[in-house]
Amino acid sequence: MTTPRSPKRTMSMPVIAATTAALPAVVLSSLALAQPATAAPAPQPRKIPATLAAAMKAQATKVGTVIPAQAVPATLPAALRPMAPSVPDTYKIVRGDTISAIARRFNLDTSAVLQLNKLTATTLIYPGQTIKLTGTAPAAPDQAPAPAPSAPSNATTYTVVPGDTLGAIAARHGVPLSSIFSWNNLSGSSIIYPGQKIKVSGGSAPSAPPAPAPAPAPVAAPVASTGSYTIKAGDTLSSIASRHNVSLSALMSVNTVSATTVIYPGQKLTIPGSTSLQPAGDIKPLVPSSFLGFTYPPAVVSSANENKALLNASPVPSRDEMKTIVADTARRMGVSPSLALAFAEQESGFDQRAVSPANAIGTMQVIPSSGQWASDLVGRKLNLLDPYDNATAGVAIIRALIATSKDLDNAIAGYYQGQYSVSKYGMYDDTKRYVESIKARQRTFG
Repeated sequence: MTTPRSPKRTMSMPVIAATTAALPAVVLSSLALAQPATAAPAPQPRKIPATLAAAMKAQATKVGTVIPAQAVPATLPAALRPMAPSVPDTYKIVRGDTISAIARRFNLDTSAVLQLNKLTATTLIYPGQTIKLTGTAPAAPDQAPAPAPSAPSNATTYTVVPGDTLGAIAARHGVPLSSIFSWNNLSGSSIIYPGQKIKVSGGSAPSAPPAPAPAPAPVAAPVASTGSYTIKAGDTLSSIASRHNVSLSALMSVNTVSATTVIYPGQKLTIPGSTSLQPAGDIKPLVPSSFLGFTYPPAVVSSANENKALLNASPVPSRDEMKTIVADTARRMGVSPSLALAFAEQESGFDQRAVSPANAIGTMQVIPSSGQWASDLVGRKLNLLDPYDNATAGVAIIRALIATSKDLDNAIAGYYQGQYSVSKYGMYDDTKRYVESIKARQRTFG
């Protein structure tokens, strides 16, 4: 799906693919949600744009049910790409930032950034504060570890508000961040959300018996290499390891690569010793390669499966919590909360772990190229795997479509079919059903 500039308005950036319907003829999870009882007629073949740029010029190329690989973006969200942007000398903190998130954004070590700025994991940072990202950290004097605070008899809780971080909450209540992690079964990568209750003191509990001393770890034997494999389009390190019946760690070890290493078609990998070759067909993907009669290219499906695996391994808000996030984001960005909620329910049923074969990601079902456009709209990089950024991306696109469409129906249609396609060809039958479904859902949200 494409949404070029409106001829009557100008924007500061190109308006490209918007959301789930990466191509005009494709009906993704939204239609399945909208029509659970009566199946829509089979989609008729339509002209499919060869590239997003060609779609901007209405250069449709061919008719068919197999979508060309170059027509659908296959890249991961920018925040997850291994190649980080150039590191500035300093960085000004904005609302919602954490030191660990800033470090990940620029591919830096969190502890190094803390040391460089003479901060600790519990130091409170604030919007407008400037921190250093390059330079040499001063030598820190040796300090004895502070004893953990004793747990009071009754646990105290704190309700998270927008902009909170676990480090800020710990500092505000004068407790170590590690204690916050322990009391709430959280980690440094856990996602918190407004309305969530966090324990800021421990409750009384019987003392645990001392843990036995760990046994010394056995020395790992070197991995023997027994062959090589030439990477094909759509391959991932995990799928190659599974296909050759070897562990992912062994494959990465023998090839001196990591989970963030970029691999490419034609590259040769050494395969460590294995017992048997597992047929590729035996591996069940998390995301299928086809939907409603359309088959997506392997590279796109592979990227969708990687995103799905990342979301499955990450803590995400519940569906009810996502409703709150979407509504709060819409209010903050000047979009009707009921309209944003209607889109979120239609697209994914408020499921942040949803990923389509077209690589539409999260609650708002935004494809990576649309995520880049949304990033330009809001002036910062958005990570579509993050629930808050996913909601921001979807709402930013809705806001832009409303501002550049002749009426609300056409704006809604643009989210699904593409703004240019709607203006050029009018609404397709499935698009008309989508618009009516969004309007009906909006009425239920008041």
